[in-house]
Amino acid sequence: MQTRRKFLTATAAMSLGLKAQAQADEWPDRTIKIISPFSPGGTSDVLARVLADNFSKDMKQSCYVDSRPGAGGMIGASIVAKADPDGYTLLLSGNAPNILAPAFSPSPPFDGVKDFTHVAYLGGSPVVLVVHPSLPIGSYHEFLDYIKRSSAPVNYTSSGVGTHGFVFGEQLARIEGLKLNHIPYKGGGAAMVDLIGGQVKVATITFTSVVAEVRSGALRALAVSAERRMASFPDLPTFAELGHPDWVSASWFALSGPKGLPSDIVDKINREVAVVLDLGTVKRQLEDETVELKVMSPTETTKYFEDEARQWRPVAVALRGNQLAQ
Repeated sequence: MQTRRKFLTATAAMSLGLKAQAQADEWPDRTIKIISPFSPGGTSDVLARVLADNFSKDMKQSCYVDSRPGAGGMIGASIVAKADPDGYTLLLSGNAPNILAPAFSPSPPFDGVKDFTHVAYLGGSPVVLVVHPSLPIGSYHEFLDYIKRSSAPVNYTSSGVGTHGFVFGEQLARIEGLKLNHIPYKGGGAAMVDLIGGQVKVATITFTSVVAEVRSGALRALAVSAERRMASFPDLPTFAELGHPDWVSASWFALSGPKGLPSDIVDKINREVAVVLDLGTVKRQLEDETVELKVMSPTETTKYFEDEARQWRPVAVALRGNQLAQ
């Protein structure tokens, strides 16, 4: 009886292995969906569409972007966490939907690191502090003076609660002693509309979301979280220069699938991502959008998620505690 049980167990395992191999060999044989967890117009949307367009061309299979904004990216991420691990539902993942937003939630619907298969790192864009040009502010120090002189809290926005821009805004308020009131949106694109219109006049937001408006003068950039001054914006100081040496970080993005995605499919997608990121047209487009690209293996990408979670989860939890105490 014991021998028969071992035989059946081994047979079942072999059958599952053959099925997984068959899935990997056939992939993709139908439409691929990339879920962008923020509203159209932001960095997540830009990267997702670059991947979808090139996947469709290179793999001769339709690939499209499905925008599912909300809850700092957790709504879209939740859909992928629950999807079948077959390679046909992918997430434009990153530090907002997978690390920061869950840490701000008292009961997150998933573990942003462990409940996904992390396929490929894509790139990151720094956070920028911008103001509407109607404000009499031309520098970071003038911004601090303006906020401190204000009799009431000044509204500011970001791509949403739990995003990197939100974390920067809350840190800015806490460390500089500023009265700021956060106005949440479901993504950088949505926030940008009201920023340009002047309904909200201050933002800490991923640079990609507002780079065109900064170049045109529709918004004024005061500081950026890049490691050094950016070649395309040589007059824009970094937060590090302005007295915050630890504020060197990017709002970064990756491509992930549900937990249990077969390794052969993971490797296929990772190779395709590397091909896309190496295209001259893609490099020029994303460099113009202030996105710094980097190719990583699935193993390196997973480790990057783990390292970022160790660094940023405690920051988010501490900020959540401060908000609850207020």
